[in-house]
Amino acid sequence: MSDSDTTEFEAFRAAMGDVKPIKRPARVKLQSSADLGTNLRARREAATATVASEINDLSGEFIEPVDPSDILSFQRPGIQNGVFRNLRLGKYAIEARLDLHRHTVEQAREAVFRFVSDCLKHDIRCALITHGKGEGRKQPAVLKSCIAHWLPQLAEVMAFHSAQKQHGASGATYIMLRKSERKRQDNLERHQKRRL
Repeated sequence: MSDSDTTEFEAFRAAMGDVKPIKRPARVKLQSSADLGTNLRARREAATATVASEINDLSGEFIEPVDPSDILSFQRPGIQNGVFRNLRLGKYAIEARLDLHRHTVEQAREAVFRFVSDCLKHDIRCALITHGKGEGRKQPAVLKSCIAHWLPQLAEVMAFHSAQKQHGASGATYIMLRKSERKRQDNLERHQKRRL
């Protein structure tokens, strides 16, 4: 150390001579992860339940009741009449099925939402939902009414119609789902090859 460094250091010590360290407040004792196990698990379950209910767009608001023998029919604009006719007549291969018998309304709501999502993931275009007619019940056709209300709310559902007799008649519904982006690209490439 040079003389100037030594004088600066001594001047610093002289200036700081009466300074005392700050006392630290007592620390809070944190709980171990073992103590938090049940609480943390409950919070995680509540969080995932909230997320699942937020993602599911199917509303539980008032649902217009339908008659057990009513035919369900829905077609989005842009769906060709010939395509809808083939769906109505059951001419498309049924690639997936969902049976809602013995489901509560809430269970059915979750199952329909999950089913449509799974169909989209697996590039399924035509599926069948069996809901039953609900005849002879105190509240007839509850699940059928719910299906008629929920399916138009899902943008992925392009059309639906009550099934043919061999597939459950008015106790089941054919649904047609939109094409995935991958399927659209495949069709586009196939049609472009034909033109060349």
